[in-house]
Amino acid sequence: MSKISCPGLSRRGFLAAGAGAWLTVAAKPLLAQATAPDPALAFDGNHILVASSRIRRYDLTGDAQGEWAAPGIIRALATHPDRSGHVIAGLASGGVSISEDGGQTWETRATGLSEGTVDAVAIAAGNPELLYAAVRGDGLWKSENAGRSWVLAMDRPWLNEAEHDPLTLTSVNLETGMGGIWIYAGTGAGLTRVPDCFCRWQDVQPGNAMDALVSGEAPPAEAPLPEGEPVRALATAPSAPKVLYAALPSGLWMSADAGVVWSRLAQGSASAVAVHSGNADLLAALIDGHLKLSRDGGANWAAIAAA
Repeated sequence: MSKISCPGLSRRGFLAAGAGAWLTVAAKPLLAQATAPDPALAFDGNHILVASSRIRRYDLTGDAQGEWAAPGIIRALATHPDRSGHVIAGLASGGVSISEDGGQTWETRATGLSEGTVDAVAIAAGNPELLYAAVRGDGLWKSENAGRSWVLAMDRPWLNEAEHDPLTLTSVNLETGMGGIWIYAGTGAGLTRVPDCFCRWQDVQPGNAMDALVSGEAPPAEAPLPEGEPVRALATAPSAPKVLYAALPSGLWMSADAGVVWSRLAQGSASAVAVHSGNADLLAALIDGHLKLSRDGGANWAAIAAA
């Protein structure tokens, strides 16, 4: 597949005159200069990775365990519980980089991937070889061989009569997915998801989501995330796939039913969140520019060393 030379215009936008640009609202960066994006977070086993222009690694007490140069400005991170040290990074300059040693060394893999900033990455639940990447202005791409080659999976989500770039992705193993897997995306216009058949983006609603997908009817969520706010980050734990966390300008939010009902866990501008793969109550988050840790599902938070 040829590469796209105009990353600001998607296929649907080219055919239908496109959509307006989305303006980002960024929190104060923690580990980079003011012009850099907010750091990305991920758990790698019992360690927390914080990445932007550099990668820093902390244990659960907040003690620094290492610091390394990044392969570029990192926009997003993803890890997988079945492969310790396996880290995926989406780059502001374009492309996806892979580390097999917890972020110390990297290999950029972008064969077939559209040009443009990679704002979000995810690893499929249950399959560390299956990767997803959201390319700004273009759509959702996938790789079935750990990033060695890429193909287009889906155009950008269509919300509020316009296309929106995914700002964050997470793969969720739910019974109602085609094959059990859903890809959730946070955008500047809210939350959406697509089953891994990649048939259609849809709102998150109660009931059997696949029945709603077939019928075209989508009952409204009972207590959705606040309208008009970008969903900057999403996270879930394989140990509790129905538990989702979302970082928004209004705070950190949690859903216990796969995104139908949400409640706010912490106030302040949240820009990133990560969940321990084996413990859905162990969270790391960037709130008002500070790295914080919760061991009880967000009921209590403690700031940990980050600089």
